[in-house]
Amino acid sequence: MSLLAGHDRPLKAPLLMLTASLLFACMGVGVKLASNQYNPGEIVLYRSLVGLALMTLALRWRRQSWRTPVAGMHLWRCASGTTALCLWFTAIAGLPLATAMTLNYMSSVWIALFLIGGAVLVQVPGSGRGIDGRLVLAVLAGFAGVAMVLRPTMAQDQLWYGLIGLLSGLLAATAYLQVTALGRIGEPGERIVFYFSLSGVLAGLGLTLASGGFHGHDLRGVALLVVIGVLATAAQWMMTLAYARGATLGIAALQYMGIVFSFAFGVLVFHDPITLLSVAGMVLIIGAGVAATFLRSRPQNGVAPAPGADS
Repeated sequence: MSLLAGHDRPLKAPLLMLTASLLFACMGVGVKLASNQYNPGEIVLYRSLVGLALMTLALRWRRQSWRTPVAGMHLWRCASGTTALCLWFTAIAGLPLATAMTLNYMSSVWIALFLIGGAVLVQVPGSGRGIDGRLVLAVLAGFAGVAMVLRPTMAQDQLWYGLIGLLSGLLAATAYLQVTALGRIGEPGERIVFYFSLSGVLAGLGLTLASGGFHGHDLRGVALLVVIGVLATAAQWMMTLAYARGATLGIAALQYMGIVFSFAFGVLVFHDPITLLSVAGMVLIIGAGVAATFLRSRPQNGVAPAPGADS
């Protein structure tokens, strides 16, 4: 993955983002398959262990220190991002794959909602700078899409998982904003992912012990856990490179291809149901997310899309 950055002819940003989206969708397949054998805490733990090992090697290879002058910022980023990751893996275990992915990708709509709330709080009377009505419509469209997705694809006993998935997207939005802040002060991506992986190890271990301890391993289980960790780390790193090399808005829009990939995997691998209402809801959420990404990039909104999915 670091080799991608040092190659004589580096991969172009759109290809990196499409590949990252595909890898995240593949990771979701692995998480859903592993959920039959491990609880979400164990999956978070092993996924983070793999990421921690890879990021440690990356820091050494690039001769970067793990020490940081902004430990507090990393703490808040890790708290929100790791909680979002745990909730997301729980949602994947209990929902159709495309539904869980779609709810997590609501993060762009949540960020737009944060911006609207901030504009209301700091608006100066008579300044002539009101709230962008198109941003409000994007938020409303996103929530309408959520209602359309959840209603046809969730049984009564899946409502709890739906709420968990929705909360994972909310917390992922706060984590993305914090990643943006860390990037603006010059923190390297490898260090950000290193601390995120470290917090995932701690959180996963705590959840595993709280939920009854560890399950036994077999060859299939170990293979799934390793693949999940490698896919997640590779995808996160590729996405970071894509944002560094490409036009932010176009790259952010390509991120939503992950929903399309997940929908295809859900139908082909898990035989998830296809309904017209659920497909329309996913399209509405994708459109709202892309619109919110473009609108929130305007100078008066002040927040650019942040690199990295997977919280």
